[in-house]
Parts: sequence; structure tokens; C-alpha cells
Amino acid sequence: MESMGKKKPRPRRSFTPEFKAEIVELCRRGDRSVGQVAKDFDLTETAVRQWVRQAEVDTGQRDGLTSSERQELKALRRENQRLRQDVDVLKRATAFFVRETR
Repeated sequence: MESMGKKKPRPRRSFTPEFKAEIVELCRRGDRSVGQVAKDFDLTETAVRQWVRQAEVDTGQRDGLTSSERQELKALRRENQRLRQDVDVLKRATAFFVRETR
């Protein structure tokens, strides 16, 4: 007996910026709806809507962080996390050496 309503999750896929731009352009033309474009290319409607929304932000049609700003923010957060870890290690090392010298 098959399990009802249980679908296996789709494996995570990645798409090139060029492919995303083509999909966004198809949606902007207005020939087909976002849902139809998503269905035609076996994509999720949510992903396509997100690509369209991000393209609007990048072109200044909508408020929000541009793609380059998002990349910079991601890199800064990663660096901040690394620096916090470095500080934590230094604090532990300082505490260790203070105990050893007493």
C-alpha cells in the first residue's frame, strides 16, 4: 500500500544566473503566468516568484537588498562569525595562561 500524500523531497538544484534571467524575462513578457512558466520548466512557483522579485530589486523597481548587497552581507556575516570564534579562542587561551602562571 502506498503512503498517501507523502512525496519525497526534491533534491536541491542550483541554477546559473543566466538561466534565472531567462526565466525572469519569460515572466516579464506576460505571455504566460509565473505558474505556467514554473510548470513548463519543472520549477517551483515560489522560486520563480523569488527570482522575479529579486530582479525587480536589482533593477530598482522594488525596495530591498540587491544581489550584490546580499552577497556582501553574507560574506560579512561569515567573517563576523569567524572573528567571534577567534576572540573566543583567545579568551580561553588567556584564561588558561592566567591559571598556569599563578
